[in-house]
Amino acid sequence: MDELARRRGAEQVELAELAETLRDFVDANPEFEVPIDRLATWLARLDDEDDG
Repeated sequence: MDELARRRGAEQVELAELAETLRDFVDANPEFEVPIDRLATWLARLDDEDDG
């Protein structure tokens, strides 16, 4: 996380671009499918906590 923030912290990305990058990562590293899917689900639902 620290390296990501240090190297790319000033950049902005579309969520669709992030999702595609995560898909590519899982395709290349299928053993990470479950944790990446959990992270994506958590990110997708962040606003849901504010609605409750």
